[in-house]
Amino acid sequence: MPGRGSRHEGAGVGLSSVLVPYAAYLRVYEPLAAFPEPDRGYWYRYAAQGAQRTAQDELRQSLAGLLSVPPLAVPVRESGEAFVAVVDGVTHVCPWRTRLRGWLALSELVEEFPVPVVDAVLPRAAREQAEADFAAWRAEKPENADARPWIRGATWHVPVRWFTLFDDSEREYEPAGAGESKQPVMRYRTPMVQARRRTARALRVLKDSLEEGPLIDGLVDVGRWLEEFHPRSLVELDYGGLVHAIAPDSLAGDRSAADVADALAALRDEDGTRAGEAYERLTDRWRAVRELQYAS
Repeated sequence: MPGRGSRHEGAGVGLSSVLVPYAAYLRVYEPLAAFPEPDRGYWYRYAAQGAQRTAQDELRQSLAGLLSVPPLAVPVRESGEAFVAVVDGVTHVCPWRTRLRGWLALSELVEEFPVPVVDAVLPRAAREQAEADFAAWRAEKPENADARPWIRGATWHVPVRWFTLFDDSEREYEPAGAGESKQPVMRYRTPMVQARRRTARALRVLKDSLEEGPLIDGLVDVGRWLEEFHPRSLVELDYGGLVHAIAPDSLAGDRSAADVADALAALRDEDGTRAGEAYERLTDRWRAVRELQYAS
């Protein structure tokens, strides 16, 4: 099946994100040259077909498994689908790796929620079968033990650390009805070299200004994940289904990457007041979105 394995740093999004469509995604698109054969040939032929897949396509495919009887915690086979981007004449692909991401997300699910809640969502027998399949797959080939996905996800918010990878000038916003999909779009896309450089700069500022904690640890984790990919890759932050949870005016006015950049610049200048104001704008915006998760 398509997709090579390497070191895994952090789980992707799978089961935990398909229960509701309100998920954002951090994706890496690698150039075709980054893939070994036979994967390179497969993705070359796939991209040549010209099909444009969307996050909604993957969501529908994942939901089909959950709605089956009995439900499938993860797909039986790895997906042969991918997102494709052609930039400056170079074709890049981002494999879905839905099965791997489902296994990783299932591991997070059982750690995050009480057993009765998990049992209500997914029967124990289905989970145990998925766990056994994952263990067998990891033992099948050496590279499977450290496999990592090309996609990370988060439900009901965008992690602050993701915004450090992008500049406000890379923000792409299309209101509903403006694009081919007729759905609103909010995304950022940047070359891998820029994402890595910004991550390193942000880490220096944070380590000089703050105590060790989740923000720094999370950014270190993202930085390690980025190092796993080809240096000529593209990195994309897609608001995905979150665009349906944010009012159009709020979405149009969302400058989260700019707020993060402002906060980091203020910390670098030792201006705590300005840093606090920028961070407050960011947290207020995303707190309002996360609170919708519990609205009846």
